[in-house]
Amino acid sequence: MSTWWIPPTLRDYRASWLGADALAGLALVAVALPSQMATAQLANLPAVAGLYAFVAGSLLYAAIGTKRHLSVGADSTIAPILAVGVAAAAAGTTSYGEVMACAAVGVGAVLVAVGLLRLGWIADLLSTPVITGVMAGIAIEIAVRQIPVILGVAGGGTTTIGRLRMVAGQVSHTNGWSVGIAAGVLAVIAIARRVDRRLPGPLLGLVLSIVAVDALGLASHHGVAILGAVHGGLPHARLPSASWSQLRRLPGTVLTVAFVCIMQTAATARASGPGTATLSDFNRDLIGVGAGSVAAGLIGAFAVDASPPNTAIVTSSGARSQLAHAVAAAGVLAVVLAATAPLAHLPQAMLGATLVFIATRLLRVGELRAILRFDRIEFALAAGTLLVVALAGIEQGVVLAMILSLADRTRRSARPRDTILGREPGTDHWIPVDIGRPTEQVPGVLAYLVYAPLWYGNADYLLLRIRELVATASHPVQVLILDADGISDIDYTGLQALRELTTELGQRGTTVGIARASHLVHHNLKHGALLKQIGSDHLFPSVEGAVAALQRGP
Repeated sequence: MSTWWIPPTLRDYRASWLGADALAGLALVAVALPSQMATAQLANLPAVAGLYAFVAGSLLYAAIGTKRHLSVGADSTIAPILAVGVAAAAAGTTSYGEVMACAAVGVGAVLVAVGLLRLGWIADLLSTPVITGVMAGIAIEIAVRQIPVILGVAGGGTTTIGRLRMVAGQVSHTNGWSVGIAAGVLAVIAIARRVDRRLPGPLLGLVLSIVAVDALGLASHHGVAILGAVHGGLPHARLPSASWSQLRRLPGTVLTVAFVCIMQTAATARASGPGTATLSDFNRDLIGVGAGSVAAGLIGAFAVDASPPNTAIVTSSGARSQLAHAVAAAGVLAVVLAATAPLAHLPQAMLGATLVFIATRLLRVGELRAILRFDRIEFALAAGTLLVVALAGIEQGVVLAMILSLADRTRRSARPRDTILGREPGTDHWIPVDIGRPTEQVPGVLAYLVYAPLWYGNADYLLLRIRELVATASHPVQVLILDADGISDIDYTGLQALRELTTELGQRGTTVGIARASHLVHHNLKHGALLKQIGSDHLFPSVEGAVAALQRGP
């Protein structure tokens, strides 16, 4: 019997899993209610828009996606990007919400297209260090945006530095009650996480802050800003509308957000445990996230993304399938339909504190330290990306991150590491001379290993490098052995460089041999005419075999 219509994570479902999924779903509701409303505020939309986005993202991904634990909803990583881009597109008009909904549909369409065209490999274009830098920069921007909310001042400014300057000029007007609420909420969240990560710290902070506002009259007597009336009910599905001039300004924002979604979905899927074992599964996951964004746009919300914090909550709560997310969506929808009245008294400082907490989850200090210990250049890439995102803007930072990732990989491949090989005493093994083990050199023989493909970007460099090694060898080089074990492929320019080198060394009486070439490199050598030039008998399965066959007498 065909089961194509059954969601992937619900196939072979067991009744014994129902209890675990229900409990995990309720745990997710406790975290999602405050965090999704706070994220909507970050996108400059009504709080209920975040709840609608969560319901749409959760249900659509549950129906299509392959990961049992992956949580999809309004996300603080993409909300600031959307806010900036949509504000620019809708400048001078009152159609901000409509343009935001159009952006959501656009982001979703791009993600669905990427999944259908099997282009999920795009996620590999950003290295882990620059992803860490992007997330850290976003964390700083989120935190800076919430400082005025927590202090209870007007704020202002359009850049991170500008916002800090405006806050500095308004510190004297700080509302102590707002600061106290934010500090209390952060303390509750921190204590709950220390006691048990499954405890709903954000929900507890939400309830306590509403009780405090009501009991102490903080809104009416002490000027504490509150959320105000939350208009619930079922959302109305319709196509959003925007002018052509507004839509023309959206592609940059849409593509940036879509790329961030691809990147974050890949990272979250990898971190959430086994399930997405193939690229095909990941492409389907992108379709699920994209469908969630389209649905969110059609009901007047904003684009959704995979959520690392919510995914971690669901995983630690023992969820067995996406049914947990369906339960969470039902719980959030129940609040939207029947329990929005108490949310009117929710202090803005509570939402600001929740966003600061989320920002701390994006700022991975331990990861940055590990990158610094591993490689200073990669740390510099992460730090540079962080600064650009935090100071110039998220879109600029993401573009820079892509450029830096590709530039760093190109640099490594264009100036690859290499080594001279030596024979391990008493054996026929040839190993790098720089790994701390004793080796011996055979007079007149130079064995050379490069750790990179041979292509137009490094062909001249490697040609000069080999010439230098031959010229500075302690004995005249009679035999040059190129160990091709580290060469994955050779392009036409690389072949031409090898032919030039072989001709040049041959005129000096130096014989060239190639050892340990893969079948792909062998194919390149044959079709590039180098094999014909040096002779097929100069291709060897081992360095020792090459030395034994080509070494000349004194």
